[in-house]
Amino acid sequence: MSGSLDAAIGELDLEAAGRSMHALASELFPFCRSITGDGVRRTLERLAADLPLEVHEVPTGTPVFDWTVPKEWNVRDAWVRGPNGDKVIDFRESNLHVLNYSVPVRGTLPLSKLRKHLYTLPDQPNAIPYKTSYYREAWGFCLSHAKLESLPEGDYEYCIDSSLEAGSLSYGEVVLPGALESEVVFSAHVCHPSLANDNLSAVTVLHHLVRMLAQVDRRLTYRFVFAPGTIGAITWLSQHEDTIPRIRSGLVVAGVGDAGRFTYKRTRQGSAEIDMIVRRALGEIEAEFDTIDFSPDGYDERQYNSPGIGLPFGRLSRTPYGTYPEYHTSGDNLAFIHPDSLGQSLEALARVCAFLEGSPRFLSRAPRGEPQLGKRGLYSALGGHRDSNQRERAMLWVLNYSDGEHSLADIAERSQLPLSVVEEVAEVLTQNDLLSRLEEA
Repeated sequence: MSGSLDAAIGELDLEAAGRSMHALASELFPFCRSITGDGVRRTLERLAADLPLEVHEVPTGTPVFDWTVPKEWNVRDAWVRGPNGDKVIDFRESNLHVLNYSVPVRGTLPLSKLRKHLYTLPDQPNAIPYKTSYYREAWGFCLSHAKLESLPEGDYEYCIDSSLEAGSLSYGEVVLPGALESEVVFSAHVCHPSLANDNLSAVTVLHHLVRMLAQVDRRLTYRFVFAPGTIGAITWLSQHEDTIPRIRSGLVVAGVGDAGRFTYKRTRQGSAEIDMIVRRALGEIEAEFDTIDFSPDGYDERQYNSPGIGLPFGRLSRTPYGTYPEYHTSGDNLAFIHPDSLGQSLEALARVCAFLEGSPRFLSRAPRGEPQLGKRGLYSALGGHRDSNQRERAMLWVLNYSDGEHSLADIAERSQLPLSVVEEVAEVLTQNDLLSRLEEA
């Protein structure tokens, strides 16, 4: 480990990185992932080939807050044969064809009765939908509406060769220790089957971010969580309550491979350090982006921000989930994600880390009222500057917000003062024994 993150970002070949991430997505795309099962394990094993990733297995029946780890689901094959014996639906052609978490079943039904187990998208007749039945035992098949409309009446043999039994929930975790125990957490869900943007884009970008951060000097500790959506994040939180107090900031990453502009979802607090820094990072790379307020829906940011947890987690995506026609359909394929989008997303996240690394927190050593700066010669010590008034304002802002909760980047954002001025003032105030770095206090 050597060198700075800023230097690594400067040397980053975004085009090559984008191609590499797209290639990794291509490797992972065929795996039939779900909230449990061998598809998740295979995905984590592939990531572990490049990363110091530890895989955790949490047994079925384990209480995790108000939830319980469910039975493990695996599927080996699934198909429907038409009246002439030919397969009209084949899991081996697309793992979206089976209702995710379908119980094992085999039988014969006329098409009129089989229809209630067939799922399509009439408004997107050529797309196969992605459907699940995680917490209610059911079975079914997904297919394009055009295919359904072409099926002749008659008897259809069907088979779902699956298992739903006691097992475990798998999640992966990478911890890159820094000089401080204070942690930054990145989280991506790994529960979707062959969906490239809503799943694999975030997984591959975070995979490359881990490799990048592992090669540089780090002040902060970085933790990466690769877990199934909802139940995986809840499980991780329930097993890491001792970690929560050390978490400084967090970011859920999802849907970062499409061609749309970035969308940043604020923390529940709305003015946390990560809220300021993500916007600064996106501005630094001159990316177009929208900012939306927190809401208790979406991805796992709703778990990390829940009132009993209270972690400052934002979410970075491109086109918001549910607003593009390819979402949760076979249209979300490898052609839908782009190497240049993946590369730009990696750069944005790397710059988020660089801002966090360069934005320490301070504690005022004179917090009772405003300290008398004149008797310490601080105004004269900063005199001679054409913008001395700006520096005097910066001193007051830094002293007022140096409560251990606000970073210098946060203070610069709130005060609308240049970060360079805020940093300079913090150094002068530290030299005059009015501030202490949080880790030194």
